[in-house]
Amino acid sequence: MSPSSDVSTSNAPLPTPPSSSVVSNLSNLHISETPPLATTTPRTNSSSLALTYPTDESSMPSHVLAAHTSYTSSSPSCDAEASLVCPPKTSNTVLLHSCCAPCSGAMIHEMLRLNLTVSVVFYNPNIHPYKEYLIRKVENKKFCEHLNVPFIDLDTGKDYGSSLWFSLAKGMEGDPERGRRCTMCFDMRMFKVASYAKEHGFPVISTTNATSRWKDTKQVDGSGIRAAEAYGLEYWEGPWKSDRLTLLKYQISAERRFYKQEYCGCSYSLRDSNLWREKEGIPKVKIGGEEAGLGERYFTDAETDAEEESQEVV
Repeated sequence: MSPSSDVSTSNAPLPTPPSSSVVSNLSNLHISETPPLATTTPRTNSSSLALTYPTDESSMPSHVLAAHTSYTSSSPSCDAEASLVCPPKTSNTVLLHSCCAPCSGAMIHEMLRLNLTVSVVFYNPNIHPYKEYLIRKVENKKFCEHLNVPFIDLDTGKDYGSSLWFSLAKGMEGDPERGRRCTMCFDMRMFKVASYAKEHGFPVISTTNATSRWKDTKQVDGSGIRAAEAYGLEYWEGPWKSDRLTLLKYQISAERRFYKQEYCGCSYSLRDSNLWREKEGIPKVKIGGEEAGLGERYFTDAETDAEEESQEVV
């Protein structure tokens, strides 16, 4: 996709949280006017995506060789080689919650390789501002269409659930990344996804949040497990941050020239990113446009992209 004109967020005020009451029981979140399942036929055969480097170690760049050596020498987690992902235990039909296209690439690749029937669901009322939200959603949808994978959009209307998100975040505005606010954010999204999965016959759920360098995997999986248990589903955990899948994630992002996000997504991570950048003398985050505040606007090279996505730059 081609994001619209460049906008600096350096002086953008944070939205005022709504005055509506805070929802205290996330299991009571229900979907109103639930959209129908995508009509696209699910793709269950192997994906055309593949590692772009050959298996001949002599021709591998140094950073790829290091990753290759690591994942091929580690102990296997199932009967196949260590680079493989074990399928879900209860069903081959998976509803994958996706936060964006870059985080979904390697996970969708593995699901298609395992001949799973996968549908992607987008529910991310945390993403702010609305312009950034639209960039991520539209790109994610186009990527799914490219792979013939159903894309289910649960974010409806311009508010897209953001008022509820801000009400739930009340009192946690100053919390650090990977703190209480992030747990709330994962819970909110995963309970909504689990509710939809239960209603529409998806026995297994998972989330691309588990691939993000900015996030704590145990924290992400904890929310997924709680939501799945509440609705009698399986939450599918996997080695989504393994060297092989991390490499594949960046390769797919570069090959598809995905939009490179400069912060996790919520208004508070945007605020904290800009505060950290100001302290380090780095230009502030830019939303959309052809130039980023830091580094390249689009993914172009797996090694460079991985270095730019340091966990420090939240």
